[in-house]
Amino acid sequence: MPDFAPRSPAFLADPYPAYAELRARGRAHYHEPSDQWLVPHHADVSALLRDRRLGRSYGHRFTHEEFGRTPPPSGHEPFHELNDQGMLELEPPDHTRIRRLVSKAFTPRTVERLQPYVRKLAAELVDRLVAEGGGDLLTAVAEPLPVAVIAEMLGVPEADRPLLRPWSAAICAMYELNPSEDTARHAVTASAEFSAYLRALIAERRTAPGDDLVSELIAAHDEGEKLTEAEMVATCALLLNAGHEATVNSTVNGWHALFRHPAQLAALRADRALVPTAVEELMRYDTPLQLFERWVLDPVEIGGTTLPRGAEVALLFGSANHDPAVFAAPDDLDLGRRDNPHISFSAGIHYCIGAPLARIELAASMTALLELAPGLRPAGEPVRKPNFVIRGLEGLPVVV
Repeated sequence: MPDFAPRSPAFLADPYPAYAELRARGRAHYHEPSDQWLVPHHADVSALLRDRRLGRSYGHRFTHEEFGRTPPPSGHEPFHELNDQGMLELEPPDHTRIRRLVSKAFTPRTVERLQPYVRKLAAELVDRLVAEGGGDLLTAVAEPLPVAVIAEMLGVPEADRPLLRPWSAAICAMYELNPSEDTARHAVTASAEFSAYLRALIAERRTAPGDDLVSELIAAHDEGEKLTEAEMVATCALLLNAGHEATVNSTVNGWHALFRHPAQLAALRADRALVPTAVEELMRYDTPLQLFERWVLDPVEIGGTTLPRGAEVALLFGSANHDPAVFAAPDDLDLGRRDNPHISFSAGIHYCIGAPLARIELAASMTALLELAPGLRPAGEPVRKPNFVIRGLEGLPVVV
């Protein structure tokens, strides 16, 4: 029987058999090592993402003591100051207020205007990879494309962009189950440095506004849409982190899957019209964000099990995306799959605000690689990151 063992190399290599076992055993399972309830079925995950009895945070209703939780260590304050005031961690009305402001930058019209820039940048990156005869697909294409796009939107100068990925990696490591004190120490340092950088950038934009999202947030604040500086800093950090992390991992996970399914890759090379459905299917097949957490604010019943207030729920996106109740032959990679209600972008009020942009970036890099590097193939077996929640590779060596 496959075990749900998030630190096991075998599980990290392929968690999907363990998910199938969880689904077969029931709808909610208590996992003592992380003190969470695991929810593996698509219908339950989808419903609970929309259920207001659960929340990403609980501070809007309860103190730590009232909720039966221990406050985070005071030494972790820089991380929580940056993380906890981002809209992903907030509930209405604060979430509603901040999301309304940010959503103006991610309207379909705004995102559509970015298409030429994204395609041009993708082609330039792939051209460079081809000129060098290959390299690491992660560092050559998967990382620089979404980092450049979200940094451009926020107005981060090109010279500063190499700072973003290391900060993001250190901060996002805190989203893994039971992060170590060493992980927390690195995240705290990165949070303090990232916050200081963003405060300086905001101060600069106050005196010299530009055509970017930071300047728009400042203008909205000045016009009465109140946004504290801490909220502004947290919002910018969230957009910079979330604006590239999933896209990076979707790209390398996706191409790793394509290399292991040569017939599907051949079909894609023969018919570029498959690109839109291929992007969706690859996000479903090897989900970049495997788990999303929620707190139980009011008791909720799942399959005969009542989860009490104060419990933490782990919604297993990777399992939901392989649920045979929703997806025909879920463990097969089918780039032409039409009926594909995957939940890789979440759902409900926390649905990924950047989903349209991510789709454009993934389609642009895929198209550029198909057109400019038609003989792309792997150069050795990649190493998977020792992470469960955020699933990705250390690198993906390729030759052209």
